[in-house]
Amino acid sequence: MKTILTTLRYGRAGQPVAPSSDDSLGRGMDVALTLLVFLGLGALIDSWLGLFPVFTIALVLFAAIGTFIRMKFVYDATMERHEAELRDRRVAGTSLEGSS
Repeated sequence: MKTILTTLRYGRAGQPVAPSSDDSLGRGMDVALTLLVFLGLGALIDSWLGLFPVFTIALVLFAAIGTFIRMKFVYDATMERHEAELRDRRVAGTSLEGSS
């Protein structure tokens, strides 16, 4: 039986992270901060030009669409990596069984 400390891995800051979290908290913070930064930039540009909602809405939409596209590419790459690992395990399992 494994203790809970042996099932944890360490994240970027050296703090224990559950193995199933897959850095979801970091991704969520990345999305939130990106949207917040673009919201702030849009508000600053709008107040400078006197066009309040135009750049704010445009930059937030740009950030949201870009973030979700990036998330899709990261998801696809992760799934391809997992599928390749699964194929490698299957090939290794069949080659070990065939040599016995």
